[in-house]
Amino acid sequence: MALAVDDSNFDKIVVKSTKPVMVDFWAEWCGPCRMIAPIIEEISKEYSERALVVKCDVDNSPGVAAKFGIRNIPTVLYFKDGKVADKQVGAVPKNNFVSKLNALL
Repeated sequence: MALAVDDSNFDKIVVKSTKPVMVDFWAEWCGPCRMIAPIIEEISKEYSERALVVKCDVDNSPGVAAKFGIRNIPTVLYFKDGKVADKQVGAVPKNNFVSKLNALL
């Protein structure tokens, strides 16, 4: 299962990770976010050894959302070495998420 991150632990878990990190910015009320949730979970399981997949609820973490300029959800940010390396906005097929993550491995 994808790990939940928030304003209090984002830097510790995401920015300081030694693995590439895929961060799904979402909200409970967001229909497209719910559509991609099973895809995010699949990727989390499939890449558990090679990458970290986390979810960040924008309603509960306004600081992180503001810091990274999250205006539309779902937005997935890809981090490598503590920096944003790529971005995907909107509900897209699984292969879109996977190809961006594979590029960081």
